[in-house]
Amino acid sequence: MHKKYLPITLVLAVLLALLAVMGYRTNTRTAPTIGLAAEKQIYLTFDDGPSTVVTGKVLDVLKEEGVKATFFIVSDRVAGREDVLRRAAKEGHTLGVHSANHVYEQIYASEEAFLSDVERCAKVIKRVTGVTPDVYRFPGGGGAKRNTYAKLLQEKGYRVVAWNAVCGDEEIPNASAETLLCESVKTARGKQPVVLLLHDSAPHKETAAALPAIIAHFKSQGYTFCKF
Repeated sequence: MHKKYLPITLVLAVLLALLAVMGYRTNTRTAPTIGLAAEKQIYLTFDDGPSTVVTGKVLDVLKEEGVKATFFIVSDRVAGREDVLRRAAKEGHTLGVHSANHVYEQIYASEEAFLSDVERCAKVIKRVTGVTPDVYRFPGGGGAKRNTYAKLLQEKGYRVVAWNAVCGDEEIPNASAETLLCESVKTARGKQPVVLLLHDSAPHKETAAALPAIIAHFKSQGYTFCKF
């Protein structure tokens, strides 16, 4: 009698063992993976250009390093520098609207004045480069009515681009290239993605001088350079 039931007992034991092994493997496959970090990204964004010398040097560095950036244009500064703006577009950088004249009192005088300023700048970019811009950065951050203006921009098809790190070329008077590098590293710490604010208008020669070191640092830290 006992010999009759022994094979059944063995089969049950084997099945239970197999189920236990399968359950272990299933749990192993579905366990969360630890230590996989998200891709680190940085956006280099330049305000207040174009300028002949500084924007030109910035474009030289970007080309040499194989990096794309985003330029927020002041359209009243384009006259006589059309070639610089066309070069930025041709080399694959994003051109965005910043303002027509960067005079806050005029830009933010009313909703109508604000939209007129945006349109003036966009028309110049389109006329000179053939590019229809769809990104925007507020001059001075947008002020008290930023949310109202942002809704108007959204209705016109624009994405508003802010920043979360600065190189310090406006915040620190007479900053050296080394200081701008240090400020970029400091203010970018802990940000993901990093949207770094720089300026390429005529007074910002040290920004262009600092750019190779800024790019080298973030490359060494494993960042991918992006544009809007």
